[in-house]
Amino acid sequence: MGQKKVDTVTVEVVRNLLMSIAEETYGIIVRSAYSTNMKERRDVCTAVIDPDGNSVAQVESLAALLGSLLSVVPNIYEKFGRENIKPGDMFVANDCYHGGGNHLPDIVFAAPAFVDEKLVGWIANIGHHSDIGGKVPGSTSGDADSMFQEGLRIPVIRIRENDEILPSVMDLLLDNSRVPQERYGDLTAQMSANLIGVQRIQEAYGRYHDILIDCMKELVSYSERRVRAVVKELPDGVYEFTDYVDGCGEKYPDPLPIKVKVTIKEDDLTIDFTGTADQIEAPINVPYPCTKADVFFAIKALMGSDIPVNEGINRAIRIIAPKGCILNPIEPAPVGAQMDCSQRVPDAIFGALAPLFPESVTTAGNGACTTTILAGTGEIGTDSVFIFHEVIAGGGGASKEYDGLSGTQVNMTNTSNMPIEATEMEFHKILARRYELMKDSGGAGMMRGGLAINRELEILQDGVKYTGLGDRHKFHPWGLAGGLEGGCGAFYRIEPDGTVTQMGHKTTSKTMNKGDIIRVVTPGAGGYGNPKKRDAELVLRDVIEEKVSQKAARDLYGVEIIEKNGDYVIDENATQKLRANE
Repeated sequence: MGQKKVDTVTVEVVRNLLMSIAEETYGIIVRSAYSTNMKERRDVCTAVIDPDGNSVAQVESLAALLGSLLSVVPNIYEKFGRENIKPGDMFVANDCYHGGGNHLPDIVFAAPAFVDEKLVGWIANIGHHSDIGGKVPGSTSGDADSMFQEGLRIPVIRIRENDEILPSVMDLLLDNSRVPQERYGDLTAQMSANLIGVQRIQEAYGRYHDILIDCMKELVSYSERRVRAVVKELPDGVYEFTDYVDGCGEKYPDPLPIKVKVTIKEDDLTIDFTGTADQIEAPINVPYPCTKADVFFAIKALMGSDIPVNEGINRAIRIIAPKGCILNPIEPAPVGAQMDCSQRVPDAIFGALAPLFPESVTTAGNGACTTTILAGTGEIGTDSVFIFHEVIAGGGGASKEYDGLSGTQVNMTNTSNMPIEATEMEFHKILARRYELMKDSGGAGMMRGGLAINRELEILQDGVKYTGLGDRHKFHPWGLAGGLEGGCGAFYRIEPDGTVTQMGHKTTSKTMNKGDIIRVVTPGAGGYGNPKKRDAELVLRDVIEEKVSQKAARDLYGVEIIEKNGDYVIDENATQKLRANE
């Protein structure tokens, strides 16, 4: 049956209704979950999906989780058959090769909504769990050489049937986690959110009947038309860029290229990753659904923040990622730390398309997923161990008109800040010693790159296992239009006697003892434009706010700042000489 024409006003009303359903279910998870990873960092995403399996409304949280939500229902149909989906069903998955989409800690739930035996839509959500088994606490290592080392693999299976939880499936999930009590709270929060979402979709259908489904189809079509309309206005051509991942641990010390070729012809847009590094026996391979989400994010960011987030954007783009490359790996390639590579995809696309979008493109941000995992003997509830998981922010890219944001998540890792109070209240064996912006870590430019974070965590008991994962420890975040690169990241161990040791960017399950301090420095971001064209008053403000040193102000920005009567002021004569040739 063809799509019926619906009026624009009704479509817009329904769009907002569907978004409110996605946002309500998102809020339920955040308020109900046990783990700090979900309730504080909000490492969660939700979506409303039409009866054909197309995402029609997604909450604007983590772009990284889009991949699973775009593919989960089609994967359910492929495995079970649409005709075998029944009221009261709910499905769960985490295996990117068999219906999941991201890495194993990201568990996706999907539930169909029926009205009088008619399938009228789906509600789905995905959340990152702090442990799902595997070789190391936190289920994310820097040295796994196979997915079989990374945790419990869940192909698409039913977890609810006839409105009842299947105890055997729930037991399987809980028995494979080091923190089963925490898992139980997070899993039930996700399932409960879906139950409410099903009710809301049923209520919406009760109000709009088949017009609801017609509006869903129109929303997808509208987003595709919007993207194609932007593409058609761009000059035909081929635009290329290559960025690099640092490598992966001692086994892969050399840089790994992420090569993109963007081809525009009329309203057709092709993103081709031919020439990108081959997959490796290390955990930074990016599952293809995640690669799709990376492209989805980058194109939407450049082409219009008001374009509805749904399958239509995906339809407007042709993606070529050769099978067996690091962006489309073959099973059982490990993917646990894929975000450090995934982040590089939007950076590469932004680099390629910078000439076409000079007003909206940003320089390279911190471009990493700087992860800290600490595990030790527990004292939380009935779990026998604690697992602390945090992704620490860094610098945000600058643009033609704005400085980059400091201490922020970028691209695919749009999680919230973990408050120090929440960390110390929940994890009694961790003490935050320092949490600050890193002076001079933002790339100099007419618009300055965002600053990195320096965080120091003291360990208060022996035998705590530390895993630290990051990237851009070797390759600086690049600038544009004469802007300079941002600072790199680094991990350090500071022992009680003051000994400082730099650790690798894929440190895995390293034993820390009482009094040890872990220092995490995240990458900054590149600057935009000639630094010596920056307003001298802005440089002065940066020095006053301790974002830029006096030395950097003089050497990079050509602004001499001196102290006078206890205040910083600009030495106008010296500055004029420093900038004389600009």
